[in-house]
Amino acid sequence: MNVLVTPRSFGKTDPSLFERLRAAGLTVTRNDTGSVLDAATMRRLLADCEGLIVGVDPVTADVLDAAPRLRAVAKYGVGVDNIDLEACAARGIAVSRTLGAPTQAVADYALALMLAVARKVTLIDRRCRSRDWSKITSVDLYGKTLGIIGLGAIGKAVAKRAQGFSMRILAHDIYWDDAYAAQNGIERADMDRICAEADVISLHTLLDDSTRHCINAARLASMKPTAILINTARGELVDNAALLDALREGRIYGAGLDVFEQEPPVDDAWYTLDNLVMGSHCSSSTRGATETMGHMAVDNLLRDLGLSQA
Repeated sequence: MNVLVTPRSFGKTDPSLFERLRAAGLTVTRNDTGSVLDAATMRRLLADCEGLIVGVDPVTADVLDAAPRLRAVAKYGVGVDNIDLEACAARGIAVSRTLGAPTQAVADYALALMLAVARKVTLIDRRCRSRDWSKITSVDLYGKTLGIIGLGAIGKAVAKRAQGFSMRILAHDIYWDDAYAAQNGIERADMDRICAEADVISLHTLLDDSTRHCINAARLASMKPTAILINTARGELVDNAALLDALREGRIYGAGLDVFEQEPPVDDAWYTLDNLVMGSHCSSSTRGATETMGHMAVDNLLRDLGLSQA
C-alpha cells in the first residue's frame, strides 16, 4: 500500500515517524524537493497512493481525479483550505487534522513577529552586522491595543501571551466565546473596528470565501500609521498587493508575515522593505510541534486506512 508524505518538516527530527508507516506495511514516497509541491507533481506522485499526509500542497478535485485509489488524507496541521473537502466527501475519502498540535508554537511565533516588527529587531541586526552602531527608534508593544481576528485555539493562546504585556485586547470571531472573553477581559469587535483602533492586528482565522482578502486596501487605509499587521495564518487573508503598497509608502508602521499569497513572493519589492519581517511559513516548525503533528498525522492515517497502530 503506497502513501505520499509531502510536509518538509515531517520526520525531520523524529525519523521514527517513517518507521511507523513502514512497520504498518506502507511504502512511503517523500517530498524531497525542498518546496511545496505543485498540482502537476501531486497528480503524478499520488497516482498509485491510498494514503496522503499533506501540508499546504494542493489537494484539488483535479489532483484527486488522478488518484483513484486514494482513501485517506491526513492533514499535517489545522487549516484544510488547500483540500477540496467536497470532492473528498463525494469519493468517501477520509480527511483528518492535527488539531491542537501547532497552537503554542504558532502563538509564540506571532508574538515574536510583533516584537521584531515593533522594535525593528531584524533591521538593527542587519545594520550592526555592517558595523553601523547608530540608534534606531522603534515603538512600544507594552500597554498597546491588540486586535485578534480569529479567537480560536491559536488566537486565545496569543491573547494569553499579550496579557503579559498588559495589552488591551479586541477580538473578532464568528463563533464567539462569551465566557472566555469575559473571564479574560477581551472585548468583542468587528474587523473594521479592529483595523481602525488596534496598534497590532494579528490574523488567526481560517481561510474561506468570507475571509479571503479580509485585510484589503480599504481596511489597510483605515489603520493607524503606527499599526502593525501580523499574519501567521494564510497568505490569502491579506490582499498582498495592497499591503505591499501600504508598506512601501509607509502608511502603516510595519508587518510580520509568515505566509504570503505566493510563496516565496515573486515581486522583488518585498525583499527591500525595512518595515517587514518575513517568515517561510515556519510558525509551527518547532521540534515539539512538528513531532506532535507528525505522530497525530500518522495515527489519523493508519486509523482511516484501517491499519494497526505501530
